[in-house]
Amino acid sequence: MTREDLHQLVAEVQRQQSELDSVEVKAANGGTPKSLQRPLSAFANSAGGGVLLFGLDEETGFSIVGVGNPHRLQEDLTNLASTDMEPALRPKFEMDEFDGKTVVAAEIEEVPAAQKPCFFRPAGLPKGAFLRVGNTNRQMTEYEIFGYLSAREQPTHDEETISKATVKDLDDQLLDDYLNKLRQTRPNARYLKGTKEEALTQLRILAQDGNTLRPTLSGLLTFGIYPQGFFPQLRITFVQFYGTTETEHTPKGERYLDNRSFEGPISDMINEAERHIYASMRKAALITGMRRQDIPEYPPEALREALANAIAHRDYSPYVRGSYIQVRMFADRMEIQSPGGLFGNVTIDNLDQEQSTRNTRLMRLMEDLHIVENRGNGIQAMLQAMRDANLEPPGFDDKRTSFWVTLHNHTLMDPDAIQWLNQFADYPLNDRQRVALVYLQQQTQLTNRDYRHLNHVDTIKAGEELRGLVQTGLVTQNGASRWTYYTLITESDDQTTNLETDEERILDYVQKNGSINNEQCRKLLNADTNRAYYLINKLIKNNYLIPKGNGRWRVYKSK
Repeated sequence: MTREDLHQLVAEVQRQQSELDSVEVKAANGGTPKSLQRPLSAFANSAGGGVLLFGLDEETGFSIVGVGNPHRLQEDLTNLASTDMEPALRPKFEMDEFDGKTVVAAEIEEVPAAQKPCFFRPAGLPKGAFLRVGNTNRQMTEYEIFGYLSAREQPTHDEETISKATVKDLDDQLLDDYLNKLRQTRPNARYLKGTKEEALTQLRILAQDGNTLRPTLSGLLTFGIYPQGFFPQLRITFVQFYGTTETEHTPKGERYLDNRSFEGPISDMINEAERHIYASMRKAALITGMRRQDIPEYPPEALREALANAIAHRDYSPYVRGSYIQVRMFADRMEIQSPGGLFGNVTIDNLDQEQSTRNTRLMRLMEDLHIVENRGNGIQAMLQAMRDANLEPPGFDDKRTSFWVTLHNHTLMDPDAIQWLNQFADYPLNDRQRVALVYLQQQTQLTNRDYRHLNHVDTIKAGEELRGLVQTGLVTQNGASRWTYYTLITESDDQTTNLETDEERILDYVQKNGSINNEQCRKLLNADTNRAYYLINKLIKNNYLIPKGNGRWRVYKSK
């Protein structure tokens, strides 16, 4: 974190009048705050980590009150993080003065997945382990802790034998078709040359339980006649609601329009769920010549990928075998929720690039049956399907106890959006940037990750084109560093923002007086501290000013 990042972070907290998902504010003007182990643990366990921001008072509208003893604060926090947290943490500090008052930022990095959960050692587990939920810290549940600990090695829940099941509970025809297909595609495979039972044992569809061969969980789910006879909740449910919330009722007073459950082996579940949900979708008619084509509100490819991924990657541990996969269709979106969070090194930020398989045996069987490809491109296929349908990218949310995929059904480039875009026809924009503008009009804010998913570009290209949008004056950048997001500049923003005139006034002041400091800049422009800092820093970057001195004695002179 740089000093510029620090100033922009303070400005963002004050603008929103709230702590952020990854920023917690502490006054610290009366000494080192207590209970810092909670945010330390929560940020270390959160994707991307977080920042403790000292010197702002939430009770007075996040005004700057300063840190009483910055040196002692850093010493206390460093000792706590290194001696009492497991694993030990190494905060990175940045500080600066705001109108003579010191603000300190402590950046807490996310710990590697293999070391989670990070917890406060004196309290132990589970009392000392926390998660960041929104802008609050919540103690972890036993299941959340189990999820982290089990991820340190490869889970084998999908290989467990089902003690009450026998070979007779598997569908012989499905097994024969599967083995015949394998023998055709792998004619030299030695594990397929023995008896049927030997082959099924090698494939972990069956496993020895004492003197009896029994189905494994993955074998039962894939080839079982009725797997839900043993695990009633290992199924897919579908509920279609009337409006955009679960509380809206139909004109007849009903809570939902449809409520179904899909059971059987995995292939049957997915096929039946896909057919029924597809039939429940609204369709738009496209007439080309003498032919009519029905365009569904969600791409079938995206729906199938979401269902297959939910089954393949859900948690099958005993903790959540009583939970089912839920599909909820609203008037404006569809949500697919599966038990268990992301596994291994996969995070929300990299799930379209990284691969980590929780259920390796089940994934192998689903791959052989062409239900999934097991090449780590399921998310990419989903993104591409939504992109091809001119819809915004899927939303992904890892709640640790469950994983959610949200598909929105509003078309980005509809006639109204195109008409709105026409006002920017003379701006130097490419098609990707135009799509981003429409997305911003509907979603209010956009991140680098959103832009990547929206336009299928890498991080560097997304950053370059987002900066281009900022330079056009249509979009403004908020936050700093990894907290950066972008919003549309409204007409009211344009009326109150005159950066060129303000910059000229600063330079004119420096020319007449020899230098300027932050306080003088604020008085000159009738602006707050952070706006003054932003303008001065911009002039420094453009080689008009250079800083002289440190802290409260810092001034800015002509270069």
